[in-house]
Amino acid sequence: MRGINEKTCFLFVISSFYTFAIRHQMQLMKKVKISAVRKVQHDDLMAKYENPIEHSCDVVEGQTWISVDGQCPPGLCPEAWKTMSEFVQALARGEGNFYDGWMKNPYSAMISCNDGFRPVSFYIETLEE
Repeated sequence: MRGINEKTCFLFVISSFYTFAIRHQMQLMKKVKISAVRKVQHDDLMAKYENPIEHSCDVVEGQTWISVDGQCPPGLCPEAWKTMSEFVQALARGEGNFYDGWMKNPYSAMISCNDGFRPVSFYIETLEE
């Protein structure tokens, strides 16, 4: 065929395969529910070590988010996402059983944010559709 060489053909095949793989993976990705199950505040540590701040965490116990395609859900604290993103993404891919039976539900994890003064514990779990 005129205007098509080996390189063009190869690039077309790779591009088509990549598009197929992305679509296929996205269809297989599970939704993951993220629930704030506990929020504590260590007043003694704050008094001893923390400089006063005007604004702290807005997360409320009982608050939930849904991660779609392993992405950070809107409204979730970016710092909390940093601590849980690898688990959420693994669950979205259908993986589980972290640390050889750590959780009763193998398709879940209990993750805390990295605020040592006001830690929030998040229960993350795969949603079955």
